[in-house]
Formats: sequence, C-alpha cells, structure tokens
Amino acid sequence: MTGADVTYRDHALGALLALAYLVLLLVTAPPIGMARDEGTYVHAANRYALWFRELAEDPSVALERATIDRYWDFNHEHPALVKSAFALSVIAQEELELFDQPSQAYRLPGMLSGAGLLWVVYLLGARTVGRQPGAIAALLLGLMPQVFHHAHLACFDVPITFMLTWVLYAYHRALERPLWAIPTGILYGLALATKHNAWILPFILLVHFVWMAVLELRRRRSGKPAAVRLLPYGLLAMLVLGPPIFVGTWPWLYHDTAARALDYARFHLQHEYYNMAYFGTNHYRPPFPVSYPFVMTAFTVPVTTLLLAGIGLLVRAPTYLPFPLTRLLPERLRRRGADPRATDVLFVGCLLAPIVAVAHPSTPIFGGPKHWFPAFPFLALFAGLGARRAIRFARGLTVEALPQSGRLVRAALASLLVLPSFVETESAREFGLGHYTFGAGFTQGAADYGMNRQFWGYTTGSLAGYFRTHLPDGGSVWICDTVPMAFEMLQRDGALPTNIRVAWTIADADYAIVHHEHHFAEVDGQIWVAYGTTKPEYVLTHHGVPFVSVYRNPRRPPR
Repeated sequence: MTGADVTYRDHALGALLALAYLVLLLVTAPPIGMARDEGTYVHAANRYALWFRELAEDPSVALERATIDRYWDFNHEHPALVKSAFALSVIAQEELELFDQPSQAYRLPGMLSGAGLLWVVYLLGARTVGRQPGAIAALLLGLMPQVFHHAHLACFDVPITFMLTWVLYAYHRALERPLWAIPTGILYGLALATKHNAWILPFILLVHFVWMAVLELRRRRSGKPAAVRLLPYGLLAMLVLGPPIFVGTWPWLYHDTAARALDYARFHLQHEYYNMAYFGTNHYRPPFPVSYPFVMTAFTVPVTTLLLAGIGLLVRAPTYLPFPLTRLLPERLRRRGADPRATDVLFVGCLLAPIVAVAHPSTPIFGGPKHWFPAFPFLALFAGLGARRAIRFARGLTVEALPQSGRLVRAALASLLVLPSFVETESAREFGLGHYTFGAGFTQGAADYGMNRQFWGYTTGSLAGYFRTHLPDGGSVWICDTVPMAFEMLQRDGALPTNIRVAWTIADADYAIVHHEHHFAEVDGQIWVAYGTTKPEYVLTHHGVPFVSVYRNPRRPPR
C-alpha cells in the first residue's frame, strides 16, 4: 500500500473529524438508556473516584492492601483504565458541573474514544492507502450503526478498538523507525489495561512479521537492497513495556499480583455464557454457530460499506494472498505490490482475527458485533480503497461532461458513497443494538428471521416520557432486564421523577415491562396471569418491530 507522510495538516483534519463526531455523540446521547453493564461500571467508577480522592489526601493509606481491596475489588474481572477514566470524569463533573446530565460524565471517556478512533483511522489511512480513502474510511466506520451506538456508552468496546488501532499505527511506524517501538509498547500496555481483546494482537503481529521477513529475505537473496529491518522492535517493546503498564494502571494488582492476574485471565478464558437469539434459536451454551460473526457483520454493517470493502479486498488481493492463490485472480489483477512492510497482510490479519476468534464454537456470542469491533477499522480502510476505485471509475464517466469540476465531482461521489451509512445510523436512533441493515431485510427482516432484538435493558430509557405522563404522582415499575442502577441514572438525569420506584415483583408493580428477547418469552405469560389481561397498554417499536411492551396493573386506574 502507498499513502503519504503524515503532516500537521493530516492531524488537523483528523482532529476536525474527531471533534465533529464528539459533538454528534454528545447531542444524540440523552435518549439512549443506560444498559446493564453500564450500571455496573458506573458503580465501579463511583468507588474508584472515592479511592482517587483518598489517594490525593493520604497516598500511604490509599495504597494499603485493605484500602485498595475496599475500593477496587468490585468488578475486578475487568481492567481498570477505562473505569478510572470514568471515575476521573465524574470527579471533574462534581467539581466543574460540565454536563446537565450526570450520565454524560460517565459516558464522556467512551465518546472521546470514539472520536479518537476516527482520528487514528484517518491517520492510518492517509499513511498507508491515501488521504481520500482514509477520510472515507473514518466516516464509514463512525457511521456503522453498532459502532455509533456503542460510542455513546460507558463501556469498553469502543475504547479497546481505539487503543488497538493506535497500537497498529505505532507498530506500522516502527517498521521504518525503530524509535516508534517505544510508543508501540506504551500503547499496548494501555490496550491491555482496557480490555482482554488485546491478548490476541501479538499473535497477529507475529504472523505479519514472519510474512514480512520471508519476503525481505527473498528480496535480499535476489540481490535487491534491504528494505526493512529484521528485528521486531515493536513486538519486543510490547512484551517489555506492556505488562508493567497493565499492572501499574490497576491498583487491584498491586498486591498478590501474579495470583490476581491469573484470576483475571481465568475469568475470561472460562467466561460464563448468556443468551443470544440467532435465527430463532436462543443460544445459551456452546457449541455456538461458527457462522454467527460473519452473518451478524453482514446484517449490521451498511451494505454500501460491505460492497466497497469487497472491492478493496479484491483489488488488493495480489498483495496478501499466497502466490499460488493469485493465479485464481483475473489477469488484470495479478500484480504484486511492492510494499516491503506487507501492510495488506497486516490489515487483513487485523480484519479477520477478531471475527475468527468469535467464530470458535466455544466463544461466547452474547455481546453481538461489539466483540469483534477491533476488526471494523480495517474493514473500513478496505472500504476506503474500494471507494477510491469506485470514484475513479465514476469520474471516468463524468469527467468529459464536467471537465473543470474534477475535485467537485470527487467530493460529490464520496458523499454519495457515505450517505447510505449516514441514513442507516440516523434511522437507528437510540435502538442501535437492535437495528439491522439491508443484508437482514432491515429490522423487520431480522425480526422475521428470529434475530436478537436487544440486550441489557437499555431501551427502558425510551419509555421515560411514557412513565412521566402515566405516573405523574409517582408509582412503581417492574423493569424486567433493566438493572436498578440504570433506572436510577434515568432519575439522576432528570428523565424520570424520583417518586417512580422499582418494584421487585410483577404483582406489586403499577406497571410491568417486557423487553422482547427470546429468553423473556415467558414473562408475558407471567404478567397475563398476574394482571388478568393479555393486552399491553403501550408497545415501544422500532421500524414497526416491538421492542418493549408495557402492561398496567388493573389496580392502577388508567390515565
């Protein structure tokens, strides 16, 4: 691949993309209800914030084992870096009152990660494939409905994608300039401290380095001058700098480090399984369908992005396929790239590895596409390459009619290629996790197929207006899959009045809700028995598909 040297202008454009995306995330965040995992991380962040305040007041006491365990034992199955960012953001909110809604403070680090992700994808694209495809790739990535939705959340999936992409950028720079190995190692340590997805990255880079070294040795044997160094500086720095940074950012590991690190690894290697609907079957234990991540990618990524990525992968196939397989390509595509850094091989590895890892029959699938988000920046980069090829083809058809408007034509064509993703993302609104694209026949088609509609009870946030209207004097709600901490955040944000409380049983509630997921199918029946009616008072829908049903207890007079 060939791109351009990154200059301050590229950083300026990347920063502009990031800023625009951050503003968009902040503006669109309020209607999105808090999911179950967010409630857990909010609670952890509150505890960490107390510890940070104690650290500022008395470091010696704060670093004692008893103090660390008191604040950091909760949710120790996940690293601390992002939750620490949530905590520091909350402290800033308490001191400066940055936001009207407290949830925005918890979610700000995730939004900043989403904004930074667009920045680094553009830089990586500008450096390797060109500025135009890099910019298109950043936009296509940010406008994937699932990515856009998760970029709002106080979770780890967008932050780990951001961190791993930064590691790849630094690693690629280190192939030319060994000093870049130092930021590579530092960034990898921060990635380890973000989420366990980082574990797989060294194996991807090792395969890439061996591939690159084989090409380099062949080049040298043919009498050509050396093009790349045969020492894996970046990988070595990751192994040296990564673990101490991982430990240093996580106070829970300061005592009994080895035992606790093994406990953390064991949790994820033996992770429990949750429910996920797939083609009408509720999967809750292995073996899981190998096809799952491939089909869900086809069903949730805008079809324009997939088609453009397919074009990009086809065009670049001679540079990453083993030589015997290139003979299967059309003659006009049988050219081998001269990139000594084997960038295409690196990008294809980063695209495939996260998806293949989830395709293993024993890998939990309950999180949906978020579990292979780290693949999507590279899907978007190949889509950027495909967009450039499509634009060049279209310009060939239009340039004679508009000979003086080449740049304008390019911009217009690029906008047309990005527009479908924008429409999809706008259409998804606060239902991003349950929104399906053209590949599934949109959300209605996915419902007909029996695909998962939602998880973790976040859609309760979309009922806030209903309950404000129907419980003006207060009351109680049985909240199904929503955790009380998430419900309380709606109240802290002012979306719900504080005189509406959580009911612990259906019979005791004024209203009961059902989140439409396969494993909650029996809840409707329980409500019918308790309330003596099969008719919900209100059904929350997205594109005509029911997401939540609201039932009124007959003891509660209608409003």
